[in-house]
Amino acid sequence: MFSERSLDGELATVRERHAPDALVLDCERDFETLDPAVAEELLLVTDDVAPLSYPDEWVPDDAPAELHAFASSDFTVGTPGDGGVAWTRQTDPAVVLVKPRLAGSPDDFVEFLLAEALVATGLEVPEQFLGFFEERYRAFAAATADHLSPAGTYQLAAAVFDAFVGLQTRPVFADWEGDLPALFDAWVDAGERLEPRLGDLSGEVAMGQTKFPAAAELACSAIKHGVEVPAPFAALDTSAYGEYGPEYAVTWAEKTLAELR
Repeated sequence: MFSERSLDGELATVRERHAPDALVLDCERDFETLDPAVAEELLLVTDDVAPLSYPDEWVPDDAPAELHAFASSDFTVGTPGDGGVAWTRQTDPAVVLVKPRLAGSPDDFVEFLLAEALVATGLEVPEQFLGFFEERYRAFAAATADHLSPAGTYQLAAAVFDAFVGLQTRPVFADWEGDLPALFDAWVDAGERLEPRLGDLSGEVAMGQTKFPAAAELACSAIKHGVEVPAPFAALDTSAYGEYGPEYAVTWAEKTLAELR
């Protein structure tokens, strides 16, 4: 199921700086969340596994099954929305998982995704939004209850968490300009490709052409690239969000969704 991917050049430098012990593994099969039996195969290539678990009371009863599974004591790796690369620190050493869906993607884009995962692995950030919100996830879900389905709330929570992580990773990416020029260019290029889609996003939400969680997903993914993000998502591209984290996110959701009525 897993085979180690060797890194060289700029990617090797990123790993050495941020996650020197991490393994980068190519996955034989695609996944959103690894089947527990498959996840346990990581024991064959790592030294130990310490599954995460969270209190049941953090998760609303009507939350998607994937969130209940992640909160349980089961060894759960990957969640919907992770994209082509996932990572976990539940193993020793940490692992970065490259999914086969990336086959055929431009090499520079894939290398940026790997570098992004290595940087995140080395940061003091949770693997998933439940570890970010903790007990405040119930307040976040309550703020969205009159506007979004539980699945929509999940999507929005993942987006605002992505924005928070982006605030931590963006300075690292910006520093690549000097000595990691290929990765820096890939980071800039990915942001420039997002800009045309961001321009009309607020209007699309207002006209009902784009659902709010999907718009949030797009806008919040742009924050790590340092491009201009439209309202109301620009409020997440602030030092205040970086400082206050989940409390800020809950307040933002309460105010923003109330204005969408």
